[in-house]
Amino acid sequence: MVNGESMPISPAAPATTVLDFLRQWGFTGSKEGCAEGECGACSVLVARPGIATPTEWVAVNACLIPVAALDGQEIVTAEGLGTPKALHPVQYEMAVRGGSQCGYCTPGFICSMAAEYYRADRNEQLSIAMESVAANGVTARFDGAANGSAVGAADSVSAGSGGAHDDGSEHGPNGFDLHALSGNLCRCTGYRPIRDAAYALGDPAADDPLGQRREGAPPEPVPTVLERDGQTFARPATLAEALELLRARPDAVVVAGSTDWGVEVNIGGRRAEYVVAIDRLPELRGLRVEPDRIEIGAALTLTEIERSLRGTVPLLAELFPQFASRLIRNGATLGGNLGTGSPIGDAPPALLALGASLVLSGADGEREVALAEYFTGYRRSVLRPGELIRAIRIPRPLAPVTGFHKIAKRRFDDISSVAVAFALDIRDGVVRSARIGLGGVAATPIRAYETEAALIGLPWSRETVEAVARVLEGEGTPMSDHRASAEYRGAMLGQSLLKLFAQTHEEVSA
Repeated sequence: MVNGESMPISPAAPATTVLDFLRQWGFTGSKEGCAEGECGACSVLVARPGIATPTEWVAVNACLIPVAALDGQEIVTAEGLGTPKALHPVQYEMAVRGGSQCGYCTPGFICSMAAEYYRADRNEQLSIAMESVAANGVTARFDGAANGSAVGAADSVSAGSGGAHDDGSEHGPNGFDLHALSGNLCRCTGYRPIRDAAYALGDPAADDPLGQRREGAPPEPVPTVLERDGQTFARPATLAEALELLRARPDAVVVAGSTDWGVEVNIGGRRAEYVVAIDRLPELRGLRVEPDRIEIGAALTLTEIERSLRGTVPLLAELFPQFASRLIRNGATLGGNLGTGSPIGDAPPALLALGASLVLSGADGEREVALAEYFTGYRRSVLRPGELIRAIRIPRPLAPVTGFHKIAKRRFDDISSVAVAFALDIRDGVVRSARIGLGGVAATPIRAYETEAALIGLPWSRETVEAVARVLEGEGTPMSDHRASAEYRGAMLGQSLLKLFAQTHEEVSA
């Protein structure tokens, strides 16, 4: 369904993106600006299972998703929101407040803004964010203090915005989370008029069709097989079917949100003979918080995890706003981030610090592997042919002192030069246990075992931290590349520990 009308996917090729499909049918509001999910000009709304309502309108990058992945689903483009004679409230506010100039990026902004406009728990999340800022006021979290859904917004939107909400929450008086627009770039307006439009929005009218659609059941995932030119896209109905497919086709490319594979298709020109989509498998989409552990389904999107946990895991709550953009987090999954095996993925350092393990499923059964033992080399892991990551398990209780530091060229929506995650248990001023995860300083994400050993048993003091920071600087085997030199990466490791101490020593002492 596109803007309320049924449209055939065939004869699209398995690699055809939603963006190309839409433009071929004349929906040219969606644009290609970067083809890798960084500009947001292509964003559209997709109906997905909701958290605050049965169905939610979620903004995604149409340039990354294969159109076959939306078989049987519902899409709304900027053309479907309103008309020149009957503007949608989001379009109206953007127009009267000068939020559009050249117009190239405007339809993408409109769709991202509309997704937040229709989010039913906007004001509830605003209250959580305000409480978090009042309670913490710093990046690191101590004693499990809850983090808001978005503390700090993307530079592209919030830089220099000033105004009535400079408390760090980046929420408007209407509950609008400015992070909803991260990943949307504009070179004309300077962003203030766009922010003003977002903060001026009220609630959807009672007779708003898209607002009413939220109360109905979400579209069910449709088992799909699309074949053309020797290529196949398959969406199995169950995990068992997926595992049998992978046993028969161990060479298949497994995709969830396609935020990584979509870039390979667009920029690298890669094609796969067989693609298996697992993002809607119910067995991979559960989330359970139990007394001794938290289990997160590998195919839940980062946004779904963030909103469902509501700060239950402060280290993850700190990670999420720094992970790419909202548009990417609406599709990206922890399973995908771990499955790629990238040494600069943002999630692995945090999960290593949390002591996470992975549940790996194959046609012959399941096994559990500690994340610290999962990576075996550059983009290699212990995954056997035909296996999938089904879930991530985080043991409880959680360490009371945590922090996630991402060093990159931009504050947000950028690839890490270095990522450092801390999880410390400090009692009576002494470090009782420590887990530190590192990214960007070796061929794989790693634990900083020497630093952890050096910290345990010592007082949490400046003298300790300054001495142990030198140990942390020597962890890993960092390399020099276009993002950072090896020397810089090592220096940032040491500085990260000093930063954590500066953020937490007063609370620990209290």
